[in-house]
Amino acid sequence: MDLSVVFYGTGGSVPTARRATACVLIRAGGARVLIDCGEGAQRQMIASTGLVQVDDILITHFHADHYLGLPGLLKTWDLQERRMPLRIAGPRGLRDLFEALRRIFGKIRYPVELIELEPGEALPGEGFEMRAFPVEHRMRANGYAFVEPDRPGRFDAEAARSLGVSDVRDFGRLQRGDPVAVDGGEVRPEQVMGEARRGRKLVVTGDTAPSEMTSVAAHEAELLVHDGTFTEEESARAAETGHSTARDAATLAREAEVKMLALVHISTRYHVRAVIDEAREAFPNAHAVRDFDLVEIPFPERGDPRLIEGGATERRESPSEGAESPSEVLDAREQE
Repeated sequence: MDLSVVFYGTGGSVPTARRATACVLIRAGGARVLIDCGEGAQRQMIASTGLVQVDDILITHFHADHYLGLPGLLKTWDLQERRMPLRIAGPRGLRDLFEALRRIFGKIRYPVELIELEPGEALPGEGFEMRAFPVEHRMRANGYAFVEPDRPGRFDAEAARSLGVSDVRDFGRLQRGDPVAVDGGEVRPEQVMGEARRGRKLVVTGDTAPSEMTSVAAHEAELLVHDGTFTEEESARAAETGHSTARDAATLAREAEVKMLALVHISTRYHVRAVIDEAREAFPNAHAVRDFDLVEIPFPERGDPRLIEGGATERRESPSEGAESPSEVLDAREQE
């Protein structure tokens, strides 16, 4: 299935003209999973992909810049007469937060399921799962790993025929892992199937200090989306506030053997070039992604993840009446 990540909000705790607050969309086949929903999330959707009807919203933690977009988005879907159910998951305390927000968005007419995920628990999807793991912030907080199961190896039709298998229905049985009878004997799947092919993995940390659990969760991931709030000169401030420096994130990415690092939550005090330079000293394939960037993630045997700058504006899911062009935001990219 196609797998991509859309960055709606890549900024720190305060939105700017160029960067909205935390919001990332995972598109996996027909499934849509939103991780965090910062202020202005629906405006960011309208300005890029169109107003996406997501299946799940996963909140990393309960600092306001990670959930303030929820009331408006939930109410807009209600006004659009959404009927499909929605799952919202997050750390313990999610239900209390939702009850407080209900005073803002009022009654909604589509089903909403609230799930408080403990570290180690997973939210099942179609052909993947979203696994929660603990990160190190100033409050209880989850990171999330999108994980696909391993896929069967390639089927060798010629090898099957040489062993006497001729019925295409038996080809299918072998590919499903079942042995087939041939001339009084048996042909087993391992005789005609290649080695299992690794599924894809991508990890989104939310706000966090460098964490051993993040390194474990992100091991050999195609993409790691990691907090890069500070540069090394303010490492003490990063540790005090439960955030990471760009070098912290890059070092973790290198040790976890990920393929690509996307830095987010970058403080407005920095010129983005300085952040990238610091990270790339430790991990060359590091990027300080911007709003509306997109990363495509092919199967491992088909190549590495590919960053498409401003790609979300080229991959619209549906027309959005009144959507404004984000060209001014994209034109400003090189001025950061």
